[in-house]
Amino acid sequence: MLAKLSTRPAVVRRCAATGATALALVGAGLPAMAADGTGPGLTRFYGQQVKWSTCKGEEMPKDLQCGKVTVPLDYGRPGAGTLDLALARYRATGKKRGSVVLNFGGPGAAGVSELAAGGDDFMGLTNGYDVVSFDPRGVGRSSPVSCGDGAAEDAIASSGGAEADHPQAVLEQLRKAAAECAKHSGPVLPHIGTVNSARDLDVIRKALGDKKLNYLGFSYGTRLGAVYAAQFPKKVGRLVLDGVDTLTEPMSEQGVAGAEGQQTALDDFIDWCAEDIACPFGQDARDAREQVVQLVHSLDKDPVPTDFGQDFTGQDLVGAISQALYSEQLWPSLERAIAELVEDGDTRGVMGFASGGAGLPVRQHRSNGLVDENDVPLDNLPAALMAINCADDPDRPAAATIVKELGKLRTEYEQASLVFGRYRLTELLMCYGRPKGTDYIREDVRDVHTPKMLLVGTRGDPATPYRWTVETAERLGDSAVVLDNKGEGHTGYASSKCVHGKVDTFLLYGNLPPTGSSCGPEEDEH
Repeated sequence: MLAKLSTRPAVVRRCAATGATALALVGAGLPAMAADGTGPGLTRFYGQQVKWSTCKGEEMPKDLQCGKVTVPLDYGRPGAGTLDLALARYRATGKKRGSVVLNFGGPGAAGVSELAAGGDDFMGLTNGYDVVSFDPRGVGRSSPVSCGDGAAEDAIASSGGAEADHPQAVLEQLRKAAAECAKHSGPVLPHIGTVNSARDLDVIRKALGDKKLNYLGFSYGTRLGAVYAAQFPKKVGRLVLDGVDTLTEPMSEQGVAGAEGQQTALDDFIDWCAEDIACPFGQDARDAREQVVQLVHSLDKDPVPTDFGQDFTGQDLVGAISQALYSEQLWPSLERAIAELVEDGDTRGVMGFASGGAGLPVRQHRSNGLVDENDVPLDNLPAALMAINCADDPDRPAAATIVKELGKLRTEYEQASLVFGRYRLTELLMCYGRPKGTDYIREDVRDVHTPKMLLVGTRGDPATPYRWTVETAERLGDSAVVLDNKGEGHTGYASSKCVHGKVDTFLLYGNLPPTGSSCGPEEDEH
């Protein structure tokens, strides 16, 4: 899945390249596990308990608690090193029946900061559960990966700009980017990916004291939940997957589908904007669409300076727009931010979407312990997104393919969207030079024998098409129950009272909606 984030407007900085030519990723074969999920050398990890304390940080809610769990760096060699994963929780207010673990998507969204910022959405679940989230390996405070500055951004610029007419130059920039990512990411990079994160999730389950995992995953978090169900079917409790990811489509197809979906969402935004006298593109929707394309191209050619010392490019604007389009509630803010950019050259508003408001320095990380929140690298979210997506996909754009077909690929992506096509193609190319990713997800995550799980698909989702919900449900088998959300936006839990209620009812009481249930635009049940 490419650049799909959570229910709230968690947003990405400039997409940085990830990967290194000399790194070995987890392949299809998984180390042997005992029936309880443990194996040789893993007992000590399954014997730990979380020690909770008040979260440190100026903007941390006072009632949010933080902790950590320690996991093997390499599950195939559990004695070869460890890393710590950051956790946060809101404690149950009623009679506690266990925990429900949240993943907010990305891949690359940091669960601790997301839960701190948006915990109000989940307070209903504290009637029976501790509500827990975590920073997956390579993300946030959990040994964050980074690609630094320089070669990675050069690769982004060259993959779709003038240098794209010289594929060998693009390949060289991609190689440099891979080396930069390896340099700045440290020992976690070869062991990043959903297969290992699912195993981490089981260690977290046990450390929380739960016999079964109760789980609510959004967007990419649905991929993580599905992989967990395949690896640990006997440990599955109540699982909800909202904004369901594909388990089968290669990154190349995901990129085209994503560009098409985002273009549709952009068209809807422009139609809405053109009805407002304050719209920076005027009141002619057709002309406004052309102006957006021209603005992106203009900024790519002549970036504008920012308060952070970086230049703001057209691709930065594309990244900002793509995140803002996930929710109609963000459209007024996006309109104002673009107006400030166009009229005054003020990048602060659009950078608020492009960075989530972060302004942290890029630093090198070698420690496997928890990183201070102020030391999380500026590009961690996009660097983790690319590292995890590449690790999860066995396909790679070969050098010969890039040299011979880069022009054809550009045309295909630009036909999907003149605004988002280049951005999506860049995400695909960034896997060049990395060893083959795992084929476990594509080949083996199917026909799971678990208790019933709830899959929520939103008809107007610009990031995870509704058909992915249907396809994934068929792939997972009889365990999957689909809730059809006939609404707009990315995921349904935060935008639909109907979806919210049905999800909470299932997690709290085990009551699944009947097969064929739906939530309408007005949140009526059908």
